[in-house]
Amino acid sequence: MQVSQQIVGQFRRKRLLIASIVAALVLILTLTFRFFEEKGRIEQQAHRFANNAIQRFDRMFSPLDVSANNTLALVGLDCADVRFPLVEKMAILQTVRAVWLIDNDTIYCSSIYGERAISFSTSYPELAVNNQRMLLTVDNHLLKGSPVLLFWTPKSLDNRAGILQVINIEMMSNYLLELTLPWVERAVLNVSGKSLEYGNPLIENAVPSEDEVSYEEASLRYPFSITLFGPSPVRLALVNLPSQMLLALLLSLLTGYIVWLGTANRMSIAWQISYGLSAREFMVYCQPLINARTGDCDGIELLLRWNNPRQGWIQPDVFIPMAERQNLIAPLTRFVINEAVSYLPQLPDSPNFYIAINVAASHFRDRAILDDLHRLWWPANPRQQLVVELTERDALPVVDQRVVSHLHKIGVQLAIDDFGTGHSSLAYLKTLNPDVLKIDKIFTAAIGTDAINATVTDMVISLAQRLNIRLVAEGVETAEQAAYLRERGVDTLQGYYYARPMPMEDFPEWLRQHKLALIA
Repeated sequence: MQVSQQIVGQFRRKRLLIASIVAALVLILTLTFRFFEEKGRIEQQAHRFANNAIQRFDRMFSPLDVSANNTLALVGLDCADVRFPLVEKMAILQTVRAVWLIDNDTIYCSSIYGERAISFSTSYPELAVNNQRMLLTVDNHLLKGSPVLLFWTPKSLDNRAGILQVINIEMMSNYLLELTLPWVERAVLNVSGKSLEYGNPLIENAVPSEDEVSYEEASLRYPFSITLFGPSPVRLALVNLPSQMLLALLLSLLTGYIVWLGTANRMSIAWQISYGLSAREFMVYCQPLINARTGDCDGIELLLRWNNPRQGWIQPDVFIPMAERQNLIAPLTRFVINEAVSYLPQLPDSPNFYIAINVAASHFRDRAILDDLHRLWWPANPRQQLVVELTERDALPVVDQRVVSHLHKIGVQLAIDDFGTGHSSLAYLKTLNPDVLKIDKIFTAAIGTDAINATVTDMVISLAQRLNIRLVAEGVETAEQAAYLRERGVDTLQGYYYARPMPMEDFPEWLRQHKLALIA
């Protein structure tokens, strides 16, 4: 029982291990999924911020573009005649600090200062010579030193005439690039290689610090781009990860519990036995029954062995009680009968050769053993004598005695296995009328060492002989034990002294060698 409890404990530990591994994997996968999801969300937020900023700047430049195109007709007219319309347009647009008219490569009219005479290509070669449409620079006229954006709309292909709008870009950038923490810490407007950062009145190149990453999006309509600097999405995602721990932990525990419940059948001993039968993990061994007087092999006892790939070899005294408790002993017995039928051609074809199979008391209920023998054993037309060994782990119900009587009628002998232990009693000898008594190996082992058990052995032998019941002694391991039992008239001996249990396919060769040894 202790060993069987250890096996059950091993299954439970495996179930717990599997459930724990699955729960841990779910926890790791959930946190990993949430990490990458959060990382992607942060990256999307940064790109969305950049795209929105570009759209806002595009919406700001679009009316300036339209207004400049509508004002090109003023270029070339006398400054005194066009200054008022320029002031009016500047007031309407609000974002424009000043409007300049350029003709013949000369800035000749300003909405603020009126008539001027400044060389356009000398002052702003980027626009006049390099054909740029925008330029970040510093205001040297009205608010000296403040950053401005020059928006150039040429009237001629040679860039010698057109309209130049001076935009109050510092105020607009602080409005249009308002930061969104924590994923955007710095926002920069880039125009033709020059940069203006949010909150910084100086035009200078912006570079990320060591722990920052950058995103850049460019406008498709105007020659500018937006660069964003912020913490690494990986770092932000890791910072936010602990907030996901509770949900991930609950999900992993729930999954682990489901796996624990789901493996209850698969990891149970009942499932293991059922699977073992279907996967042919069970094998039928046999142990010879030796005639005590002649030394001949009078028969074999069929023994079930289980080589479980998941647990290794499991002893019969472990899995047989488990199978009985799980109501799986009958399928195991049917497996043994089927295997015995398949090996009949390799066994001595004689009615004096015994084939003994172990049958639990529960298999006698509802005539189950009779039905199985009629379905599996008798169709093979065996000449060998079948002996049903009744195991005594459970007391035989009274109703099953009629099944025992029927076994006798159809020529099947009945043996009481392990007589003297378990539930056996003298009442069995009267109610069951057995043909064979098997002396348990604990009494055989007591020969020469334990006077009390040896006395019990002598009493069992004497009782069986008076009732004319054939005796089989199990567990014979020494010549002294064999001689002792032989002298007292025990009919059949079985044990390691003669042969260990062997696979059925090895028995014919063993029998041949045994006969040769007897002749010699």
